[in-house]
Amino acid sequence: MPGRVILITGANGRLGLAIASSFLSESADARVWLGVRRNRGAAEALASQHPARVSLVDLDVTATAGWSRAVATITAQDGRLDVLVNNAGHHEDGLLANLTDDAWNSVIASNLTGTFLGCRAVMNAMIGQRGGRIVNVSSLSALLAPAGQSNYAAAKAGVVALTQSLAKEIARLGITVNAVCPGFVETEALASLAPEARAAALSKVPMRRFAKPEEIAAVVRFLASPEAAYVTGAVLKADGGIL
Repeated sequence: MPGRVILITGANGRLGLAIASSFLSESADARVWLGVRRNRGAAEALASQHPARVSLVDLDVTATAGWSRAVATITAQDGRLDVLVNNAGHHEDGLLANLTDDAWNSVIASNLTGTFLGCRAVMNAMIGQRGGRIVNVSSLSALLAPAGQSNYAAAKAGVVALTQSLAKEIARLGITVNAVCPGFVETEALASLAPEARAAALSKVPMRRFAKPEEIAAVVRFLASPEAAYVTGAVLKADGGIL
């Protein structure tokens, strides 16, 4: 496969890094840009392992100007942008009656607004190329909203709706837009769970194990592949059988 230019947001966590590594494995010519804002250590380590193929770009996904600068930097250096993976986001769980304005607004901003801004920011480049792939990382919470996650579930459900709407708008241009809805994944968030909460989560998974980041990364890479050219507007859950 010819080398492609890929931008991954939220690229400082285990899932973002697994997605980056997956794209690096598909082609010796793949160029991966890691969109990061803080906690850059792990991303810098991956870039040091692949100095000619991996670069960091400073990116606040909630800021229009940040997206404009990032896309301009990438296209100026590599001449194109083939794949965007909107993986950035965070959650601040709590019962709605006690949820603060900041907890609502920040979760909506990082998960939903950030995805919107990213999709919009790459439009000109991908339309000019008459092709591209956008993969939005949503969550099983978008499809099966749990108590205590009204902000996060609403944001991720918005990502699903955005994905399906945008897919219809740009399908004729050779640009696909798809969403992945992971269940429980062995990432930093899951590692922070108390043992009893972890056991309760595990009991909900028919496979009786959590996903490895690499397994979710493989789903992302498939949706971004040439072989998935006829797949757009899809919402693919990867949850070990919960739904």
